[in-house]
This record gives sequence, structure tokens and C-alpha cells, in this order.
Amino acid sequence: MGRTGLKVSSLGLGTMTWGRDTEDHDAAEQLEVFLDAGGTLIDTAASYGDGASEALLGRLLGAAAHRRDVVIVSKGGAHGATRGELLDDLDASLERLGTDHLDLWLVARPDRHTPMEETAGALEFALSSGRTRYVGLSNYPAWGAAHLSTLLSALPPGLAAVEMEYSLLQRGIERDLLPAAHELGFGVLAWSPLGRGILTGKYRSTVPASSRAASAHLRGFVEPYLGDASRAVVEAVATAASGLERSAAEVALAWARDAPGISSAIVGARSAAQLRGTLGAVDLELPAPIRAVLDEVTDLEVGYPERF
Repeated sequence: MGRTGLKVSSLGLGTMTWGRDTEDHDAAEQLEVFLDAGGTLIDTAASYGDGASEALLGRLLGAAAHRRDVVIVSKGGAHGATRGELLDDLDASLERLGTDHLDLWLVARPDRHTPMEETAGALEFALSSGRTRYVGLSNYPAWGAAHLSTLLSALPPGLAAVEMEYSLLQRGIERDLLPAAHELGFGVLAWSPLGRGILTGKYRSTVPASSRAASAHLRGFVEPYLGDASRAVVEAVATAASGLERSAAEVALAWARDAPGISSAIVGARSAAQLRGTLGAVDLELPAPIRAVLDEVTDLEVGYPERF
């Protein structure tokens, strides 16, 4: 993970729907499949299902005595990054997860009403008190990550990671977040590397009844990528997958996982069977010509001041 000593699997298991859309037995099976495949990083948050995701994960890890085998990443501060809000979230997360520490704790989103020095102070206390081994941010712009990195530089290991959306449909972090991570030494976790499910190709002709886009509370999450702008990218991925005799999900995931600067790509699944299919990307290394074509199809417009 960046310049830290933290080791993580190249694919992480996302649990956003656990405890709400994903039932206990399905989550248990997913966890077993993930661990059997060699996965270690499990991503959750205090806000997922209002804590239900963490509670379910805690029960599963406690029952199976897997705590030493996994890297637990959680997030707090979804409603504010004041010292009180962050530390209250952290203590509640630890209680739900049934552990005395997190491996990596992230501030879920920027809080423009709270001084960054106060947020940094809460992260420092979380580290010094042993509640977490490493700290980081989620969904922060590069300037915010750089500022927090500076504020935490006096307390090793400092800023360990930033978790950001990244896929062939969302390459915005290439403008300045990834360069900042390279220079300052923090890792980058990629959430939604399958473009919120769009890059699997499941929406090419219709909206499946069991999909997130058909769900009343998840449709808004998928909808931004359902338009015409995504169609050419989806078709390019499907064409590459056909030529490689692999699934579109495997191709899209391999592209994100192996992008320069990415420490781990986090995937969520509806079922264990779906997760098994996604984990098939573990052994896929995209040929350079195919990667180059996908890069070109989705190339980012970068201008001033990134290029000057």
C-alpha cells in the first residue's frame, strides 16, 4: 500500500450491500469464496446499511476466527469530519466489527465545514490510541489528500491510502490524484472498477430485474453510466473479452487492477457465483495492444494546468 509496510490483495471484497440487499448466508458464502481465492482486503463503512454491513462482517469474522487473515478497511465521517463525529463513528465501527482495531480507517468524504487540521487531529488520535493501524481518505481531491498528507507527516506512517472511484468509465483520478499518490507515497484503492456494474455488459440490451439499476434505492448509483456516453466503452470491453475468450467483467477489472499506482481494486457481488466469476480476473494480464486500445477509447481530456 504505497510506501507503507501494509500488504493487501490486488482485489478487495466490497460489502456495501451486506445486511441490506445481501443476506447473511450469501455474505458468508462470498467471504468463504474470497478468502479461498487468497483475498485479504475487505472494505466496509459505518454508513453501509447504517452499520448493518459492519455488524454482519463482524459476526462472520468472529464465527470463523478469520481476523488475523484479513485486512479490514472501514470508513467514518459520512455526515461530517469533526473530531467528535469521526471518533464516535470509529468506536461504533469497532464495536460492530467485534475487533479492537482496524487495519485501515478512512474519512469517507470531504467536509468543507470542518478545518482539515481538526480532521487530521482525529486521525492522529486514532493511530496513537491503537484503534487503527493506518489511516486514509476516501473521495478527496488531490489537493485535499496532499494537504492531509502534509499534516500527518510528523506521525509515521502518515497518510497511507486514498480510496477513489476508478474504472474505464471514470478515469478522473489520473489528472492529479494518481500523480500526487506517486509523489507523496500513499496507496490508491479503486472502488467500482466495473463502472458500477455497467462494464460487465449486463445492461447492453435491457435492465435485468435482479440488477442494481432495477433497485429503487440503488438505481441512482448506477444511472449516471447508463447513457449513450458509456456505450462505446462497453462495446470495446465486450469486443476485447470476446477476443480473449474471457468475460467483460474480467477484462474491465484486470484493466483497473493493473493500472499504475493502484494498490487494490474493490469489487462487490450479488452472489457467491457472481463473485467467483469476477475473481476469474486474478490470472488475467491484458496484452499490451488490447490495453492500449482500451486506453485510447476511454482517454481522458487533460489540459491546463495538468499539462503545461
